[in-house]
Amino acid sequence: MLALSIAGFDPSGGAGILADIKTFSALGVYGAGVITALTAQNVGRVSGIMPVPPGFVKEQLDLVMEDLPVVHAKTGMLYSAEIVEAVAEKVREYGLRVIVDPVMVAASGGELSEGNFVRALRRHLLPEALIVTPNVAEAERLSDVPIGTVDDAIRAARVIGELCDVIITGGHLGGRSVIQIDGDVEVLEGELLDSRNTHGSGCSFSAATAAYLERGLDLGEALRMADSFVREAIRHGHHGTLNQFWMHSRYPD
Repeated sequence: MLALSIAGFDPSGGAGILADIKTFSALGVYGAGVITALTAQNVGRVSGIMPVPPGFVKEQLDLVMEDLPVVHAKTGMLYSAEIVEAVAEKVREYGLRVIVDPVMVAASGGELSEGNFVRALRRHLLPEALIVTPNVAEAERLSDVPIGTVDDAIRAARVIGELCDVIITGGHLGGRSVIQIDGDVEVLEGELLDSRNTHGSGCSFSAATAAYLERGLDLGEALRMADSFVREAIRHGHHGTLNQFWMHSRYPD
């Protein structure tokens, strides 16, 4: 079993491609990675971003696919419209079942996208996606629907759902998530954890979804298992980040 992350590099190890690979490994799935951007960041702030040229993103993808029979992939920080288009081209070419984590803004407030990024997502990548996994702020940008309540999130999910299936994750909805799969909307109830160890939670959720799909679960089951996995990873987290290996051991103090 294997899965692919197409994402940015967080040198603190809490988010981005390193969080994805940890999540794949914790769930028994071999992880490959294509880097879309280098960042200078830690749990508290982002001070710089160096995007990878789109042609080199495509070259990385081609070489991975030449060697590995990848079926399930996830995207994280893509940063620019040009990188979005490059990734969408390769998703189509290789028929990847892709989970899109539409990373736009860091939890610390820094912008992680530029230019016509949202337009490119809507036009090029979401129509190729199996599902998109925005948080509330990202769902607002994708749908142009202000979200203050679960009912608002349902309306936003219906708009986004015209392009692909969607789950609006629940950190800002009192722990609840809104799922739309094949036109059917469901509210997934969940506990809102009082924890600061949330850096990388969105990355880990989308990566866990890809891993559970690779393990043979259907999409609804994969989303529920990913939600449970991330909650426990937050519960057992350390240094502001998740502990993806909570099933095996805790981080030392």
